[in-house]
Amino acid sequence: MNPLPPSVADLSDDDLLALYTDGVGDPWLRVNFVATLDGSATAAGRTGALGGADDLRVFDLLRRVADVVLVAAGTVRDEGYGPMVLHDADVAWRRARGLPDHPVFAIVTNSASLDASSRVFTEAPVRPVVLTSASGAASSSGRALGEVADVLACGSSSVDVAAVLGELAARGLGSIHCEGGPSFLGALVAADAVDELTLTVDPSLEGGAGPRIATGSSPELRRMRPAHVLLGAGGVLLTRWVRSR
Repeated sequence: MNPLPPSVADLSDDDLLALYTDGVGDPWLRVNFVATLDGSATAAGRTGALGGADDLRVFDLLRRVADVVLVAAGTVRDEGYGPMVLHDADVAWRRARGLPDHPVFAIVTNSASLDASSRVFTEAPVRPVVLTSASGAASSSGRALGEVADVLACGSSSVDVAAVLGELAARGLGSIHCEGGPSFLGALVAADAVDELTLTVDPSLEGGAGPRIATGSSPELRRMRPAHVLLGAGGVLLTRWVRSR
């Protein structure tokens, strides 16, 4: 008996998509993270050194099937995000199914302190959405962002998770792929809004002061059930967890 899970290398893209879309509803909020064995969400302050090629392969496939990619502003800055542009193969897959070429890029920020001249906005194939507070939307940076993005107020002085999800739903963006960061995931957990967690476990020990994948407080545990575990190159584990409701 082989005690190890199935290998990602043995699965086609269609196989992987079947696994990752099994049981998905509409609407559906998936969050995607990577962590070390000792629980750090970063190595040297960023996620780029964690996960490897198989993690990136699945990451791209998860973006392929999303209506919207939702990211907190701090993660956009820390990870050096560019415009939300998919690979040609992903665009072809979406076109064949009558989907827009690219998902919408939605950024969450309390203060709207984003650079309107960033490539995230100026080279975006689809007009991005900025989900901010009423005070952020009314600020000078919020008004500047209004020239390059749809700026939506989702709360008075801070962003309210329910308002964020409501605004996305009103735009027909039901398949949500969230890529961070820890504070925003903490808020989603507290609001019991997470339908799925796709967590890549990197076989390394960070041993420092790296953050957890979620920070904040929740009134109770949010129980998840395992959907699958896959083995990637170098001992990486790609796990999928679905909310038990």
